[in-house]
Amino acid sequence: MKPYVMGIDFGSTTSKTVILDMDGGTVASAVSHKGSVSDEGAKASIAEALAIAGITQKQVIRAISTGYGRRMLEVSDKSYTEITCHARGAIAMVPEARMVIDIGGQDSKVIAIDALGLVSQFAMNDRCAAGTGKFLEALARAVGVPLEDMGPMALRAVEDITISSMCATFAETEVVALLAEGKSKTEVLGAVHAAIAARLVGLVSRVGKREPLVMTGGVAQNPAAVHHLEKALGLKLIIPQRPQIAGALGAALIALDEAREHAADAADEDDKVDASLDAARCGTPTCTAPQARVTEQVIHGPRPH
Repeated sequence: MKPYVMGIDFGSTTSKTVILDMDGGTVASAVSHKGSVSDEGAKASIAEALAIAGITQKQVIRAISTGYGRRMLEVSDKSYTEITCHARGAIAMVPEARMVIDIGGQDSKVIAIDALGLVSQFAMNDRCAAGTGKFLEALARAVGVPLEDMGPMALRAVEDITISSMCATFAETEVVALLAEGKSKTEVLGAVHAAIAARLVGLVSRVGKREPLVMTGGVAQNPAAVHHLEKALGLKLIIPQRPQIAGALGAALIALDEAREHAADAADEDDKVDASLDAARCGTPTCTAPQARVTEQVIHGPRPH
């Protein structure tokens, strides 16, 4: 059976799974949304990824998890923090990256990466849902538009209005009040995305702005969030092809490292065992089997005349 490794990002709202072959090639990735820290979501994304790859769980020799529910997965051999995995995944997607902004369902992260691709500093907002996917979901309900339509609609805003509160509950109340005052949904949504950008700029300032800057996470697929963040930071963001799977990809790459290390250790151990057996056959600890055979040929060869 051909072996594979797996990375699972068990997030607060979505679960992402990536499967790699032993050469580091991505053979499958899947994203499942089943509610808050849902075990069903994790199982669904794993099952979908396995189906896409055309393999069974038995062929996965190493699985690493990350995210809010990383310690809840029985299939995981080990877990790592989101900072470690998102940085590793982002670097794999954009090798020249020096900073990563990740807006997930329940938190926002800003990660600085050094020239070696290692995390040098980070800042994280995980104490409230301000500026996260949950924040956008709450305001989408308040405005009465589908979540996927928020970004394109917000980009059409022309009037600058302000959302003063970044608490999800208070911001929802403020949005309802603005709509009651006659403000259009388009203008209100524009203000919501500008407020999210302002919040992220504060996190970036704690770490120190660096370029190239990569944006990952589900919110990276929202064009208004990207636009307002670029405007607030005064620089262009790099958006990977599948920004949502960065954490799962990073976890899978760590799983690959560990699988290769284990294989190398096993090979070294086999070599030591072989050397010991050869020495035992020779009858002396310093002897090797090939030397023993040469000695034997000399002893039993024709005698000189």
